[in-house]
Amino acid sequence: MSPEEEKVEAAHQQEKTYEEIRGGIPYEHDVEAEPPLEMKKSLRSLKDPNLVTWDSDKDPKNPKNWSMKRKWAATLIVSCFTLVSPISSSMIAPALTPISAEFGITNQVEAQLTLSIFVLAYAIGPLFLGPLSEIYGRVLVLQLSNLFYLAWNLGCGFAQTSGQLMAFRFLSGLGGSAPLAIGGGVLSDTFFPEQRGRAISIYSLAPLLGPSIGPIAGGFISQNTTWRWCFYSTTIFTTVVQCFGVFLLQETYAPTLLQWKRDKLRKETGNMELHTEFDSPDRTLATTLKVALKRPFKLLGTQPIVQVLACYMAYLYGLMYLMLSTFPMLWSDRYGESVGIGSLNFISMGLGFFLGTQITAPLNDALYRRLKKKNNGIGKPEFRVPLMVPASLVVPIGLFWYGWSAQAKVHWIMPNIGACLFCAGVIVGFQCIQTYLVDSYTRYAASAIAAATVLRSLAGFGFPLFAPAMYNALDFGWGNSLLGFVALALGIPAPFMLWKFGEKLRERSKFAAG
Repeated sequence: MSPEEEKVEAAHQQEKTYEEIRGGIPYEHDVEAEPPLEMKKSLRSLKDPNLVTWDSDKDPKNPKNWSMKRKWAATLIVSCFTLVSPISSSMIAPALTPISAEFGITNQVEAQLTLSIFVLAYAIGPLFLGPLSEIYGRVLVLQLSNLFYLAWNLGCGFAQTSGQLMAFRFLSGLGGSAPLAIGGGVLSDTFFPEQRGRAISIYSLAPLLGPSIGPIAGGFISQNTTWRWCFYSTTIFTTVVQCFGVFLLQETYAPTLLQWKRDKLRKETGNMELHTEFDSPDRTLATTLKVALKRPFKLLGTQPIVQVLACYMAYLYGLMYLMLSTFPMLWSDRYGESVGIGSLNFISMGLGFFLGTQITAPLNDALYRRLKKKNNGIGKPEFRVPLMVPASLVVPIGLFWYGWSAQAKVHWIMPNIGACLFCAGVIVGFQCIQTYLVDSYTRYAASAIAAATVLRSLAGFGFPLFAPAMYNALDFGWGNSLLGFVALALGIPAPFMLWKFGEKLRERSKFAAG
């Protein structure tokens, strides 16, 4: 390797800070190399005449060099796509009673299944939609997935049996999982890190506020018209966004854009030796899917860090959907509120999600930088752990507060404060877990997050199914206390174990960084 190439290689090995979004949560993390999508004309491309790359640092075809108007158009379209799926996941929560009445559903588990089966698709969709976007580009997969969601979501509105409704809900969930899996990548493709802050803050609100906006809209819709309009309204909104997306959302994934450029040059010049830095004989759909489907489960089966954090994250996510599914029952049955007014209580959950993210995102990064500075500028994933301690306390406190104030039927603001505390704690826990996984498995971060996503989506599907039976037997007080005690048992030991043993576990792992 020449001295010039050695300098380039050394520069790549320097630790960088990279801002990113995963699961709707923004944060900074250290990576071993500069993100490959921020490409310039390298020494390698100057020495290889057949290498196809950007024409210059300012090449307008590079999404990083698009005008701010074009970048913001892409951001707003992707944010709208990412908002509609979480809204759909919870929108029918206040409408479960009229749905059960129309389809003759007497079993409470079956009624809850019509709601939570949408989340089951979240466990499956991202496993193959993410890899497909690496082969065919982000926008094509995003647009087709949303079209798939749109068709089956409309089908839900015309369902004539509970079986049809569940099947259509599951299929629409598969399509709806695409923006959550791919959307953040569009922002990473188009914005330089120093520009990314505001775009991330807007995009990240969508998947967090969606689950609480959905039931508010669903409550008023089902009260004033019919539950079928829950599906018609989201379909109309998705159609409008889809139409704007066709014109305003263009491909952003650099490997795909350079592949198109390579194919065009091959056609014009007849030179079949032309290639891009991303060309590889292994970069086929079959191999990409094989890795994407195999590695998350390999990490889940062999890595104690992933096992512990994925289980805790799954428990938190399950609790969140358990609360989303049973919240309407509390306000209509115990407080005697109408479906529409009762659905307004979901504002407290949205407020908890919002406050948890906006306060913790900068705090998490500031604390990390401070601990890194104390450690002679060397960052460790364990520096993400301290904030897990208050999060693991706030979740059970919120559950106890919500449960016993609901059982005592005190003023409506009290259960809402408990719900707000619980949701804030959940998001803080999510953020710490995801940043720790990304920092621990830098190269295999996508697989580590996918492993956690599969488990948490299964919990989000399963927990609401036993909720009615649990509350019937234990009521809100002891029912939520039971959940709170389990949250304490899972949440309190995890950060202390990671702080003490995390580094040793990573040293023994062939997947973990450092």
